[in-house]
Amino acid sequence: MSERVLMKGNEALAEAAVRAGCRYFFGYPITPQNEIPEYMSRRLPEVGGVYLQAESEVAAINMIFGGAGTGERVMTSSSSPGISLMSEGISYIAGAELPCVLMNIVRGGPGLGSILPAQSDYFQATRGGGHGDYRLLVLAPSTLQEGVDLTMLAFDLAEKYKNPVMILGDGFMGQMMEAVEFRTPEPMELPDKRDWAVGYMERRGTRALVKSLYLDPEELERHNMKLQAKYREMEKNEVRYESYRTDDAEIVLAAYGTTARIARSAVGELRREGLRVGMIRPISVYPFPYAPFENLPRSVKNVLVVEMSCGQMIDDVRIGVGRTVPVHFCGRVGGIAPSVDEIEARIREITGK
Repeated sequence: MSERVLMKGNEALAEAAVRAGCRYFFGYPITPQNEIPEYMSRRLPEVGGVYLQAESEVAAINMIFGGAGTGERVMTSSSSPGISLMSEGISYIAGAELPCVLMNIVRGGPGLGSILPAQSDYFQATRGGGHGDYRLLVLAPSTLQEGVDLTMLAFDLAEKYKNPVMILGDGFMGQMMEAVEFRTPEPMELPDKRDWAVGYMERRGTRALVKSLYLDPEELERHNMKLQAKYREMEKNEVRYESYRTDDAEIVLAAYGTTARIARSAVGELRREGLRVGMIRPISVYPFPYAPFENLPRSVKNVLVVEMSCGQMIDDVRIGVGRTVPVHFCGRVGGIAPSVDEIEARIREITGK
């Protein structure tokens, strides 16, 4: 039987990566995710792995490219401005179809912003963030336990699709402490590394070439169509979400990550007063769960998006909802999360109750 352990968020995510088989970590420090590389620097040598602090985020992501090409499980972590610096390398990795796990413990922006929590990297994460027609598979946990489970899953998904997978957290999640349990994920059928990884192909005497450069326009177009077909497979198979008390709801909240925990409290408070409030929580923000928004119960008259941003997920919610019901917004920025009281007040304003 697995044991529940009280851990700090960043350290729990790092331990989950180790237990998922990550043996190589390349990164550069930036608040509020510094405990991840700090933990990895101690933990990886204990399991025969390697930790290396690069001279910059640009160097770190190119080390990830090299490590991923060998077929080993590799990871980096950073926070907002650091992920921006990595974006060119992430595009190369996606173009070369290599698996890796990226963690973004989001802080306020734009620019250097602050070291406080935010969700303002949603566009960057879900639209690729770098150049070219590529996508990341992006998972957004709302609890540390879910963060642990999704981190372990992320390594399998990265190999399944030969694509980077991002864990999208925030400063609250990185710094909070909760009890977590390290559970082994369900086995997944994965591609044979001997068919694509440099280290494994060389062992059987086959030469491997890992690249994202295609100078022939028709060859590059074929490669892009192959990538797009893979993203459609992700959209078919990897959508994850939670619906909470939506069956009879008159207003549905849309929230992810830490903000969803606050929104859930607001749902409970208003339900006790007789207001029919529900919530849809995207767990995968790419692929986005459009279906539950497309198929809202007839009772729903309004949708309220709640975020620690100026309103980034609202675009995806509107795509899902279409023109069926109005979509409203409640958000705070600068490292401030919407409070239960603020969410309740916004709901009363919208519903007139």
